[in-house]
Amino acid sequence: MGEEEKRELARLKRLASEVAAKIHDVVEETLWSDYKLLEPLSRELIEACEKYYAYKREHSL
Repeated sequence: MGEEEKRELARLKRLASEVAAKIHDVVEETLWSDYKLLEPLSRELIEACEKYYAYKREHSL
C-alpha cells in the first residue's frame, strides 16, 4: 500500500469517525432536544463508511 493511499484511507476513516462522534454527542448529551439530527447524521455516516470501503476495494487495500 502506497503512502498516498494510506493517507486517503485514514482521511476517509477520520471523516466517518467524526460523524459517529456527532451521533454519540447527540445520544449522550442532547437526545431529547436534538433527536431529529440522528436521521441525517446516520445517512451521513452510512455514506462516509461506503466511501471508505469503496476506496479500500478500488485500491485492493
